[in-house]
Order: sequence, then C-alpha cells, then structure tokens
Amino acid sequence: MVNDADGMTTDQAVRSMLLLMPRLVGRAKRLPVPEVLRTLDLAPRHLSLLAYLQYDGSLTVSQLAERLEIAPTTVSLMVGDLSRRGVLTREEDDADRRRRVVAIAPQYVEPIREWLSGSALAWAEVLAGLTPAERATIVRTMRAYETALGRRTHG
Repeated sequence: MVNDADGMTTDQAVRSMLLLMPRLVGRAKRLPVPEVLRTLDLAPRHLSLLAYLQYDGSLTVSQLAERLEIAPTTVSLMVGDLSRRGVLTREEDDADRRRRVVAIAPQYVEPIREWLSGSALAWAEVLAGLTPAERATIVRTMRAYETALGRRTHG
C-alpha cells in the first residue's frame, strides 16, 4: 500500500471510490429531465453527443466521432435517429457545401441546456476552487479510469 500526501493508502482510496461512484451516478441520474425530453428515450450515449453540440456548436459527423472516440458510422446512426425525432438538424456547411453539419434543433436548445446544466453547475462549483493543475489531474484521472475500466469490459 502506498500513502499519498494526505495519508490515504491506495486500498483506502479504491474503497472510497467504489463506494462513491454508485452514489455519484445515482445522483446524476436523478437530475430532473425537462418534460419535452422525457419521451425521447435518450441514452447516456446521446447525452455525450448532445453535450458536444451544446458546448462546441455545430459539428460534422466526423468531428463528433473524433470527440466521442467512436466510429463515424455509429455517430451517423445516432445522428440519424435523433434527426428523425426532430432533436437534431443536418445542414450544409457554409464553408464547404459538400459537408453537412449537425446541430441541436432550435426547439431543443434550451431544454438540453437545462438538462446539462445540473451536472455542469456541480462540476463548476467543485472545480472552481482548484488550481489548473489540480483540475487537469482530476480530468486525467477520470479518463484513465474510463480507459482502465474499458480494458476490463472489452478484454
């Protein structure tokens, strides 16, 4: 067991995280979903896609695939599904008429912003008191955990 500066061993930290993660996910799932979004049967994969469009603006399928780290065909299927439901729009890119950009349909911009704001505000509250280096450590740690967990579910 290795102690960190605060005296928590690796085993203690693992135990704490194993107890914390289900509570964290449970609380996030209990955040209120705006009425207009409830009937859309949105899954976690949709939340990530919608978050990128909310924060980064209109993107191509390739750009979304790169950010989501999944195949463009998978993103294309998700975009097609959400477009049929009226949640997303696909329009010509003004800079390159051969490309299509994906955006959140105007009537869903505010409900999606409202939905994402619960988690965003909580993260902002927690991260604001940290140094940039501490914030980077948290993000790196969460990404590394996701990667490590992926090795155990796909390997």
